[in-house]
Amino acid sequence: MNDLSMAKTAPQTRFDVDAVRRDFPILSQEINGNPLVYLDNGASAQKPVAVLDAMDRYYRQMHSNVHRGAHTLGDRATTAFEGARETVRAFLNADSTREIIWTRGTTEAINLVANGMAERLKPGDEILVSHMEHHANIVPWQMIAERTGAKVVPIQVTPEGELDLDSFNDLLGEKTRVLALTHVSNVLGTINPVAALIQQAKALGVITVIDGAQAVPHFQPDVQALGCDFYMFSGHKLFGPTGIGVLYGKAHLLEEMPPYQGGGEMIERVSFERTTWNTLPYKFEAGTAPIAEAVGLGAAIDYLNDFDREAMEAAEDALLARAHELVETVPGMQIIGTAAKKVPVMSFKIDGLHPSDIGTLLDQQGIAIRTGHHCAMPLMDFYGVPGTARASFAFYNTIEEVEKLFAALQKIQRLFA
Repeated sequence: MNDLSMAKTAPQTRFDVDAVRRDFPILSQEINGNPLVYLDNGASAQKPVAVLDAMDRYYRQMHSNVHRGAHTLGDRATTAFEGARETVRAFLNADSTREIIWTRGTTEAINLVANGMAERLKPGDEILVSHMEHHANIVPWQMIAERTGAKVVPIQVTPEGELDLDSFNDLLGEKTRVLALTHVSNVLGTINPVAALIQQAKALGVITVIDGAQAVPHFQPDVQALGCDFYMFSGHKLFGPTGIGVLYGKAHLLEEMPPYQGGGEMIERVSFERTTWNTLPYKFEAGTAPIAEAVGLGAAIDYLNDFDREAMEAAEDALLARAHELVETVPGMQIIGTAAKKVPVMSFKIDGLHPSDIGTLLDQQGIAIRTGHHCAMPLMDFYGVPGTARASFAFYNTIEEVEKLFAALQKIQRLFA
């Protein structure tokens, strides 16, 4: 009898995953003689045909630089580019497209905000981050703290992988100037209660910065409901192209911040006596824009908008629930992060096995996961491990693929046992 047959059958949802999978050509291939099981979505998600077609159509029919071309192709490109910005605005429920800045990704967006905060910080000021942050939401703040004399202060996490709210309450105070938190942990899958924490911080006049890179693939944030000052995410994790990200910022704060980079597009007028800046959002978009990438990201959001998002989320919840059911079928397997509210991310270790060995042996069976410290070394230190194996699921994954993962883990465990 297969070990997996002992576990309960996962509940069915109204979500047609077979139809969805046909939209993702890359999923139909074989790896090492086995059907690909792609479970590395937290690192980068795959792209639907709608995104591939939109970018191909842009290059074939409308490629030109935007905003200043006095010709038809320039008009087409500008319309598509700014249309994608409006799509992102609606996705985040921002008040205006002036508040939507194109970046290369979440990392650049955080660096942009951190540099913009430098003028607000002075020696003794505190920047609150958490122990579960990606390095991209730690290192930029450390760099700014070094420049300004401010201090980066970590909020503790619980053994279950949730923010320690007592630690947060103790640390938030009159010295706090910035609160920088991940909406969803890339290692633990924890969904943090950012709306409540933002409300507490705003009562003290604290600037709030939310890393949404791991949140947006699984649910749609509402920046006005959250009340945050800044929110950012990366296109490639949202089933869009690489090389593009989004920074949402409240207009009045963006107006106050100095430009992050200088050059074309971000200027109003240049002279050797004085240069003046362009209006929002272009003030922060120096150089040639990622036009095709913006079009692709807009297409990714349009694609997601065609789905019943509640059914999509229920399908993902079923994947994680099935994975958690099957943990007991692999001796020595331990989940890292058991928060009550999670997206479908499962970090784990298996007694006697190094995470990189697990990843290599799974790849031989056609299963792609991520191993290592996941750009979250402080969190690895907290759990006392050098790294973990991480399976991160998306709405195009299936219950069968979850079961294939665990059958493969059982095989690996027996081999090394």
